[in-house]
Amino acid sequence: MTHPKIGFVGLGQMGSGMASNLTNAGHQLYVHDQSASAMARFADTNAICCQSLSEIAQNCSLVFLCLPSAKEVDEVLFGPKGLVDNVKAQISIIDTSTLERSESLQFHGQLAHKAIQYADCPVSGLPARAREGKLTLMFGGSQTLFEQVSPLLELLGKNIIYCGEVGSGQLMKAVNNIIYNINIVALCEILPLGVAAGISIDALEQVVNSASSRSFAGDHFIPRMLAREFEGDFPLAGAYKDILNMQKVATEKQALTPLMNAMISSYQNAIADGLGDEPKSAIIKIYEKVLSIEFKRE
Repeated sequence: MTHPKIGFVGLGQMGSGMASNLTNAGHQLYVHDQSASAMARFADTNAICCQSLSEIAQNCSLVFLCLPSAKEVDEVLFGPKGLVDNVKAQISIIDTSTLERSESLQFHGQLAHKAIQYADCPVSGLPARAREGKLTLMFGGSQTLFEQVSPLLELLGKNIIYCGEVGSGQLMKAVNNIIYNINIVALCEILPLGVAAGISIDALEQVVNSASSRSFAGDHFIPRMLAREFEGDFPLAGAYKDILNMQKVATEKQALTPLMNAMISSYQNAIADGLGDEPKSAIIKIYEKVLSIEFKRE
């Protein structure tokens, strides 16, 4: 099955990179975003810039979503000027937004009543990896739909994983991000302690970024911590989507999750300290405050 006309709604940090890869590959792409500046980035491309969702709904057989939360997804799908009320033919929705698993299941159920296929396919990777087509994509939905859209997904990422039925993509991303978030909190907690104990910052940076504790989180955030760059990354408050997903599973399975619980406490303390709009690396500030030091390059 081919999709000669493809829609893409949501042209933010991640969506713009993914949409660019689709249009650069020669696909006829219809794009939409509420932000005029986001749309302007596609003005000189082969993409068709749509002022309304109805234009996408009436022309496309496949639509990608990349939106901030379930509120925006609901509005795009079911709002008075949304996709569902304006669709003219069979359409499938691939939702790359990060949502709660229960929200994905709800959208799937609502769309199924309209004979519209829905899959959750959250992504992992930074905006640079979105632009480079090197994301990890976690697909939850029909195996048949996955096979149909795989050639398109391969334009967006290096690692394309079929995780199971609808909702499993969100759950898989939550598993990945909880481990990642624990890693970030460990860096934020221990690096200032190392400085307070008398280890040089240069030595800490070299060892933690080369020895057995090396990680993606360290590679990305340690240079930014040292430069006191706490902007330009996703806000730590956004981690709560993943936290809620895994908390619900842990409660359902009556699991022991002491590390996850400790990580959640650090996130909550940082948000209570007014750091919710800063990157996850800003959690280091609450540990620095206690020790009266800063982890920074002189």
